[in-house]
Amino acid sequence: MFKKLLIANRGEIAVRIIRAARELGIATVAVYSEADKEALHTILADEAICIGPSKSSDSYLNMNTVLSAAIVTGAQAIHPGFGFLSENSKFATMCEEMHIKFIGPSGLVMDKMGDKINARAEMIKANVPVIPGSKGEVTTTQEALEVADTIGYPVMLKASAGGGGKGIRKVERREDLVAAFESASQEALAAFGNGAMYIEKVIYPARHIEVQILGDHFGNIVHLGERDCSLQRNNQKVLEESPSIAIGATLRQKIGEAAVRAAKAVSYENAGTIEFLLDEKTGEFYFMEMNTRVQVEHPVTEFVTGVDIVKEQIRIAAGQPLSVSQDDICLKGHAIECRINAENPKFNFAPSPGKITELYLPSGGVGLRVDSAVYQGYTIPPYYDSMIAKIIVHGSNRFDALMKMQRALYELEIEGVVTNSEFQMDLISDARVIAGDYDTAFLMETFLPEYEQTED
Repeated sequence: MFKKLLIANRGEIAVRIIRAARELGIATVAVYSEADKEALHTILADEAICIGPSKSSDSYLNMNTVLSAAIVTGAQAIHPGFGFLSENSKFATMCEEMHIKFIGPSGLVMDKMGDKINARAEMIKANVPVIPGSKGEVTTTQEALEVADTIGYPVMLKASAGGGGKGIRKVERREDLVAAFESASQEALAAFGNGAMYIEKVIYPARHIEVQILGDHFGNIVHLGERDCSLQRNNQKVLEESPSIAIGATLRQKIGEAAVRAAKAVSYENAGTIEFLLDEKTGEFYFMEMNTRVQVEHPVTEFVTGVDIVKEQIRIAAGQPLSVSQDDICLKGHAIECRINAENPKFNFAPSPGKITELYLPSGGVGLRVDSAVYQGYTIPPYYDSMIAKIIVHGSNRFDALMKMQRALYELEIEGVVTNSEFQMDLISDARVIAGDYDTAFLMETFLPEYEQTED
């Protein structure tokens, strides 16, 4: 096992990793930008080292500086969390070259699955169903028109190297495709340095279902059930739950087996997530992409399985076998996660950085967990993602979990900045969400228009 671990991240995920490492008896090193000097992860870690100015490109994304911090402090491994360098194959390879263990898959596997076009080809070979679409990279508007005409509208344009909702456009009509393609490609080029696109048929209505997998160095791969992430705004997840109300035992087994098959096809190691779209009309599911890192929403899976995913990541990276087999995995109860962001839903969800003057995070009761890195008096910097906390609940059934989340949101108090907590309360209290009657279009096309009409 490692003696010292560097966390190449910030915020609640950095705090989460520090806690897991401490429970494993591992010393931790926090890295921070100048804006994060007073951040909670710098306080909780055994050591903290500044890696640059406030801009993430000059600090958390500076591979050389992060690696230098690991070398100077004697860290044997680096946990990238999510975002930043977590899916950067070059960084993973650089760690390997410096004999520092990257807690995640190899750069080679990351390239194979991180590029959406390559991943699609791998899944076809592994007999995992994929969404009808282009056979490979689409580089010109003429080619895009030909592909879309063949598979039929509506279509989804996606960046090959995409993530975080960037470089994605839904196109309903042929006359809108050229402008959408050029816009998405330019956005992808700016965000990822790669403007390559591919095209898929739109599966609608659909559920966004993702399956958590773990794989070790010995070829053991298990899945930890599914999460329903269909409540999304601008392709960004807002609320997640496990298990999905849309999936029964038979389909759960099929989709889980497909996820394991996908991971085995690329000899996957560490934690990852296979994302699918489920066509509720036909019951068919289709591979969408793989995230080669821990997910924001991993706590809901931890609640229903009892498996500590971050500890498993560290153990796997240290060369240990999985602590669980597939037969050990049994989903118990229901879990829900609400993302609390410093943003104003009444002004198009504009970010709301600033000083937190009063804070109460709900913490009492069975089956309630809050993952956060904020405290009273902390100033939220304007440079990074607006998520400041995750409230996660676990109940004996879905209704129990829904009521527990309502109670937790009712108790939450954050003053000094605007948050989306009231918006989350309205969403979790909506009769259609309570009934499980929603899909990937629900939040943007139904809930938000109604919500905006009721604003003061």
